[in-house]
Amino acid sequence: MAELEKSELEALVAQAKRQIRTRMKGLRGALPPAALAARSAKVVERLREVPGLMAAKSVALFWPITRKNEIDLRPLDASLRERGVRLYYPFMTPTASGFHTGFRLLDDRALLEERGRGFMEPPTSAPEAARGDVDLVVVPALAASADGYRIGYGIGYYDVTLPDLCPPATTVIVALSFQLLAEAPHSAGDFPCDLVVTDEGVSDARSLRGPV
Repeated sequence: MAELEKSELEALVAQAKRQIRTRMKGLRGALPPAALAARSAKVVERLREVPGLMAAKSVALFWPITRKNEIDLRPLDASLRERGVRLYYPFMTPTASGFHTGFRLLDDRALLEERGRGFMEPPTSAPEAARGDVDLVVVPALAASADGYRIGYGIGYYDVTLPDLCPPATTVIVALSFQLLAEAPHSAGDFPCDLVVTDEGVSDARSLRGPV
């Protein structure tokens, strides 16, 4: 009976996530380019208020999937490079049983390339980040709750990859204000992040979750 209840709960969580994904894709996709650019700029401005980012020597970012109206962090990439911060970007390498995931050091933005998985990846020859190499990871989301749970595209990339770096790396979800939920459906496999940054503010998700 307990196993049945668990499977039913997981099915309900999965259904709720699908519904949220559909709604948020529609809302974000409807944003005019100028509005998206303005909101993205505010997110970057808020990120610069995060003490951990300003003190970081190495940061993991993501390149925006423009056709999906993702938040544009390219100005942040440029300013961090000017400060000499090491920047890492996500990758997915096919294996016999699935994919090997992680973040690779990117010395030159021009080397990013789309390799059939829908997002820009660093060269396969670039060094892969190990635990302790990255101080802060900026995480995309279709939706998020203030206590640090996020809903992505459903692939599970960040949920399986972040535990390899965090801790000690700090995790920061970035989202637009309308993507912030009062509560995000989540299950045991969902990785909770430390901070949530939107175009309207910053919340410390750790304090909202309370002691583990």
